[in-house]
Amino acid sequence: MSIPSSASPTPAEIVCVGESMGLVTALGAPLAETETAALGLAGAEANVAAGMVAAGHHAVWASRLGDDPIAQRITNEMRRRGVELWVETDADAPTGVMFKDPGIESSRVYYYRRGSAASRMAPGFLSPERLRGVRIVHTTGITPALSESCRAMVDGLYVDARAAGAIVSFDVNDRRALWSLDDARATLARLADAADIAFVGRDEAERLWGTATAVDVRAHLPSCSLLVVKDGDVGATAFSGDDEPVFVPAPRVDVVEPVGAGDAFASGFLAATLDGADLATRLSAGHAAAARVLTTHGDMPPLD
Repeated sequence: MSIPSSASPTPAEIVCVGESMGLVTALGAPLAETETAALGLAGAEANVAAGMVAAGHHAVWASRLGDDPIAQRITNEMRRRGVELWVETDADAPTGVMFKDPGIESSRVYYYRRGSAASRMAPGFLSPERLRGVRIVHTTGITPALSESCRAMVDGLYVDARAAGAIVSFDVNDRRALWSLDDARATLARLADAADIAFVGRDEAERLWGTATAVDVRAHLPSCSLLVVKDGDVGATAFSGDDEPVFVPAPRVDVVEPVGAGDAFASGFLAATLDGADLATRLSAGHAAAARVLTTHGDMPPLD
């Protein structure tokens, strides 16, 4: 069964594929102590889709959800943000949930997503025919970590996206709690290197592959057409083919909470890519989008 899409007569510019979950965020005190919490949603690919709409583009979020109130809350919020939905409902598997302890330097998260509806995504989930007219297909390293069928689906998605005439965007987005380091190290390198556009944090690249600098990351991922290495509050570097790398420093931001900034950066960069901007402008757009999320407690850009 599929949730009816909020389809537009114009083709989607970007399709973001991956899991969203219910998000329970502690308020006023850590999870172990608080008596109040906020209920929202979390999901890297959904965050990117929302950011793309906020930047003026037609975005789709594609996934699977359980037949439960958390799923309804997610779909209601995505529609409220103007994101088109290509979502299947699974009556036999739940929507995942995560809990978050917010912090300025870092946030601790706890996942309850094993066996979720999204983990049942499999090859053929999106066909080349469904993707026809789409310019970018985006996913992250979270999706192949969910299950063997999801990993196979992502491999097939690269093929099907290109068959449909789209480029593939991949954010490494390593989630240590989801799989072993050895498994992540090999799979994420393979998928990032095969992408047309890949995003990776310098710190997560060092954790995964022992690459200390952006140049080292590029040497480890030489085949990716356009590689963006993010280095927190330092800045971001883009490597395009054999051209000289382009670096843009990050703006100074009073950080409220860091989760979601990487997804926002990707949305800003990809929106500027669709606009035909040069690399420096794309990097600046990524920083600006990240800054808007860093100054709030939410994972998505604030609605005006």
